[in-house]
Amino acid sequence: MPFLQYKCKTCGKKFDELVKSYLDEVKCPDCGGETTRDYSGEMLSSTGKQSKKCSGNCKTCSGCK
Repeated sequence: MPFLQYKCKTCGKKFDELVKSYLDEVKCPDCGGETTRDYSGEMLSSTGKQSKKCSGNCKTCSGCK
């Protein structure tokens, strides 16, 4: 299960969330508002090492290697 970064559309809070899938809907822990994925942080591969090829956007990624 990955930790993904999110940003609240309502209050602007940035936070990490442990999810089963990148498709899971995540609500803001502060205000309960709708969130979007935030791709500004460091991306790590499934091995825990920094991935130089990963943009963090799983919809366009060919997979972590």
